[in-house]
Amino acid sequence: MVTLETPALPTSDDAVVVVPAPGSGPGNWAGAASAVLVDGVFWLTWRVRRPLAEGRGVSVVVARSEDGVTFEQVAEVYREAFDCESFERPVLVPVPGVGWRLYLSCATYDSKHWWVDSLTAATPAGLPHGERRIVLPGNDAVAVKDPVISVSPDGWEMWLCCHPLTEAGHEDRMTTRRLTSHDGLDWVDQGEVLAGRAGAWDARGARVSAVLPPVDGAPRRVLYDGRPDAASNWHETTGVAVWDGERLVPEETVEPIASPHSDGAWRYASAVPLADGRVRFYVEAARPDGAHDLVTVVR
Repeated sequence: MVTLETPALPTSDDAVVVVPAPGSGPGNWAGAASAVLVDGVFWLTWRVRRPLAEGRGVSVVVARSEDGVTFEQVAEVYREAFDCESFERPVLVPVPGVGWRLYLSCATYDSKHWWVDSLTAATPAGLPHGERRIVLPGNDAVAVKDPVISVSPDGWEMWLCCHPLTEAGHEDRMTTRRLTSHDGLDWVDQGEVLAGRAGAWDARGARVSAVLPPVDGAPRRVLYDGRPDAASNWHETTGVAVWDGERLVPEETVEPIASPHSDGAWRYASAVPLADGRVRFYVEAARPDGAHDLVTVVR
């Protein structure tokens, strides 16, 4: 068991709504967001989801902000352009010497299969008409979605959520794999690094959602989504795991973070380091009527 000083975590205290749910009631969700701070501007992308009868994940929005709270939409991508049944988590990444790339989690019609696609353009506003390329197609045995991507002088890194498709009725189970790349398009799978633990709050699966800013002398830490059973699908809560050099080890001293409202969902956290050493988090959070808002909190 790994036990270290607990980092500042994104609890619901003082959380501010950034993007409200698109409607009232369960299934209306704004979230599954990722964010990045570039030259003093916050760039945020999220998926807009409606209830099953209204189409699930219908679009992905890209927006900018000077203060990290009030955002101006600059682009929107619709699922019809990708001939997919639904969108889940997108990722927006500045690409050195190229511009911007938007990664999209796309659902295959009438199946449990997902794949990761991409659009690349010179500017965020140009992404809807950018160059498209499938990044990770998945296969008949595994659905892939919800990547967490970072770029450093050492190259590209991805934490990828994988759903096994080999057992009907159990496709909601999830694990996380780590991948690396030299260009963000061709990826090398480095193996599974995080999975659910029998009898624990994350028994049904574990999905990395954010890499926490590094601390000198301390191992890397991530936030991850987990749930105890199939009935909790879409209602994940957030835990902490520590990188031991080969795998991510859940921090057992940290209780999972949940919303105090309705289904308790507190998931898809994204972490943006600030110049003053704090972190601005964006999280998809359940509200009292069962809808999910996209909220932000600084710690």
